[in-house]
Amino acid sequence: MDTFALIVTVAVALFFTYTNGFHDSANAIATSVSTRALTPRAALAMAAVMNLAGAFLGSGVAKTVSKGLIDTPTGRSGMGILFAALAGAIVWNLVTWYFGLPSSSSHALFGGLVGAALAGGIAVHWSGVIEKVIIPMFVSPVVGLVLGYLVMVAILWFFRRSNPHKAKRGFRIAQTVSAAAMALGHGLQDAQKTMGVVVLALVIHDPGKGFGIPIWVKLVCAAMMSLGTYAGGWRIMRTLGRRIIDLDPPQGFAAETTSAAILYGTSYIFEAPISTTHVITSSIMGVGATRRVKAVRWGVAKNIVAGWFITMPAAALVAAACFGVVKLVFG
Repeated sequence: MDTFALIVTVAVALFFTYTNGFHDSANAIATSVSTRALTPRAALAMAAVMNLAGAFLGSGVAKTVSKGLIDTPTGRSGMGILFAALAGAIVWNLVTWYFGLPSSSSHALFGGLVGAALAGGIAVHWSGVIEKVIIPMFVSPVVGLVLGYLVMVAILWFFRRSNPHKAKRGFRIAQTVSAAAMALGHGLQDAQKTMGVVVLALVIHDPGKGFGIPIWVKLVCAAMMSLGTYAGGWRIMRTLGRRIIDLDPPQGFAAETTSAAILYGTSYIFEAPISTTHVITSSIMGVGATRRVKAVRWGVAKNIVAGWFITMPAAALVAAACFGVVKLVFG
């Protein structure tokens, strides 16, 4: 029974990774597709490959997820907590995908872990949640907004005497590089989060294993995220690529470059699991504000930000309810 529970939990974790892939594929390629720098299928294929590569570039974020947020659960109840956490995150991902809202898969997972842990009587490391989740949740969008604005101002100044049509053609080519960098950062951040959950499941099943990440875990998590990415999240892609602001190639390049830099910095320097969704959305807002503040559709932006704030508590409530069902059915 314990082995069966492990298999089911790992399978659900991989399905979460798949939903993360198609939910967040827009993060990496929406700007490139909207500016016609890449065709949708070429962009998705590139993002899938770069997500796969990014998953192997680090492990700090995975360690934060596996042992930095909640006490390690034990036994059958512990596996039920992990299952419920994943179920809560998956449900929220599907709801926000259906409505085309670019919410954070990462914060859905963190909310699910916290909600299931509280429902199951497991201690939550609130200092870790605040330091590694809450603070980055507020700081990273501000950094994305400001840095995106400054990068775009620098581009406008540097190319102020260039022929606009030639400059746009050049940036359309450059976007293939910036989109690839963004996809690599997405794999570096988000694939590791699921690796951390799978490692936690393995430790619950066999506490003697320790928190190292087996190579097969890296492979399957990376592969599932790549498959989900290639499936594409067209609803969310439209929101990011068109509804916030109509992007041109220089703006798309600036937003992607800004986001990629933030993802690499937080992964390697702080080992903090930040939201790729928050970063790219705020970067697009910052870049768009250089045209004029009113060019950004702030009503759409307001709805997106509202979704950010309700993601963790909503996923936590769903996860807590799922744990109640698991407890009722399996005791």
